[in-house]
Amino acid sequence: MPVLRQLPRWAWVGGAALAFIAGLVNAAGYMGFRHQSISNLTGSTTLLGISLGTGDGGEALHWALSLLAFVVGATASGAIVQKGTLKLGRPYGVALLIESVLLFLAVPLLGRQCAAGLWLASMACGLQNGMVSTYSGMVFRTTHVSGMFTDLGIYLGHRLRGLEVDALRVRVCLLVIGSFMLGGVVGAILYGFLRERSLLIPAVLTGLCGFGYGLYRQLKGEAAANSS
Repeated sequence: MPVLRQLPRWAWVGGAALAFIAGLVNAAGYMGFRHQSISNLTGSTTLLGISLGTGDGGEALHWALSLLAFVVGATASGAIVQKGTLKLGRPYGVALLIESVLLFLAVPLLGRQCAAGLWLASMACGLQNGMVSTYSGMVFRTTHVSGMFTDLGIYLGHRLRGLEVDALRVRVCLLVIGSFMLGGVVGAILYGFLRERSLLIPAVLTGLCGFGYGLYRQLKGEAAANSS
């Protein structure tokens, strides 16, 4: 009989919040002066290839720096969190606070239509995406949803063939996709009023998530110490 896997409540809440934040950031990127994705790299990698193929050095440099910024953010996440498996007690709060600072720094640059603001936002997304890698053997990403849609299609195919489906993975996919899409909806509405300053919202939210996680971590640690 298969083991019933579960995600802790804090992981559900945190995953939904982070996917929502990524949707907000990506909406600002698409609606901004360069109309580019920030939280995922598939399109950026294609545009780098196009720029190289057409000999457009300026565009190639921009896309290369966008990709590098994301990798630098993920590298910083690996150095801070150190482990790839999701577990309470790891310094996610530090990573989230750094992400918040990066987004705050990006806002005035984007307001001046400076591409460096996009690179900082991309670095923030790389930091977030690298922060949560796997849980109980499944990939857990919050800044892009291609893999989530792929997994849903695979599990639908399994169900059609009468095979066992990983219910937890399906729920995680639906949570991340729904939260990311909601972030895009809210991000589009906010951008209509705030323009580039709409990134202040995810900056504040990541800061609050980082602070809230740190407080939760401390309270759980105190409760464990008192019960021992």
